[in-house]
Amino acid sequence: MAAKTIAARMLDQLKIPYELRAYEVNEDELDAITVARKVNMPPEATFKTLVARGDKTGVVMACIPGNVELDLKKFASATGNKKVELVAVKEIQSLTGYIRGGVSPLGSKKKYPLYLDHSALDHERVSVSAGQRGLQMILAPLDLQQATAASLADLAKPLS
Repeated sequence: MAAKTIAARMLDQLKIPYELRAYEVNEDELDAITVARKVNMPPEATFKTLVARGDKTGVVMACIPGNVELDLKKFASATGNKKVELVAVKEIQSLTGYIRGGVSPLGSKKKYPLYLDHSALDHERVSVSAGQRGLQMILAPLDLQQATAASLADLAKPLS
């Protein structure tokens, strides 16, 4: 079994039940829909964590279903910004300690405000990165919200 990540250890400390699911990593297939298939979860219940920067708040994180895109206008509004832009891939690791395809909503180097798409509550369990490529955590959405102190918001738009 994979070594416990910081994100998994945080859930342990909070006594939140979860399941770790490992999967084969392919550099060309880091998208959430592929990951969902590999861990046997529906794409709409497999959440990807995105790192953005707002014009007023600085760095903020969004956790959205794998089968949609982040709506930057809705995200800006939810976070109290006029404008929000995704950070460059090369910045993700220095900001969070995680690499692209392994960004967890839990345990980043610095605690950034997290916004969880409200659709998470439509599912019994959701899948999020455990903090490394090839490892997902499956847990109840309310437990995820509690562990991350996430704000619920409407953040998604259909894939274009």
